Amino acid sequence: MMQIHIVRHGKTVANEQRLYCGATDLPLSENGITELKELKAQGIYPKHVDLYFTSGLMRTDETLDLLYGPVQRETLPQLMEYHFGEFEMKDYETLKDQDDYQAWITDENGQVSCPGGDNKQDFTRRVIEGLELLKKRANEKSALAVVHGGVIASIMEHLFPNTRNFYEWQPKPGYGYTLTHTPDGQLLYKSI
Repeated sequence: MMQIHIVRHGKTVANEQRLYCGATDLPLSENGITELKELKAQGIYPKHVDLYFTSGLMRTDETLDLLYGPVQRETLPQLMEYHFGEFEMKDYETLKDQDDYQAWITDENGQVSCPGGDNKQDFTRRVIEGLELLKKRANEKSALAVVHGGVIASIMEHLFPNTRNFYEWQPKPGYGYTLTHTPDGQLLYKSI
């Protein structure tokens, strides 16, 4: 039986200010650090994990360090957050009247890219490639990956289609899911 735990990093200033933040390498905010310490004290995270992974961005490494200390980890850049290009570090109010922004947020097929950034189809393809690498590395062991909200939502939407939409799958900072591959071939999940 293989278990993979996917946890969203703690809050950053961008989360608190509702800014698009994907490729921008921000640290955790003071509130983010405090909330993670509280969640850890509640015992919501798995105690015994064989392998640790992050996307390599500061906020994922800092989250892993807060939760598990300076453990050895592997970086999977395929699990980095959506790159918002020119929309990075801006909010809806700033962008709402721009034609390129409207084209992107109303795109139902995931083919419109943020100027200088990702589109949803390419992002999802990259994330699923990262998930497959993670599963291969875990190879029947338990693994924990600290990644991003959009990454987790893409993984869950891919693994459990027609169950919830992308935004419903996205956990709050510090939360996530445990994926269990049972010996009889089932894939189950539970919220962290």
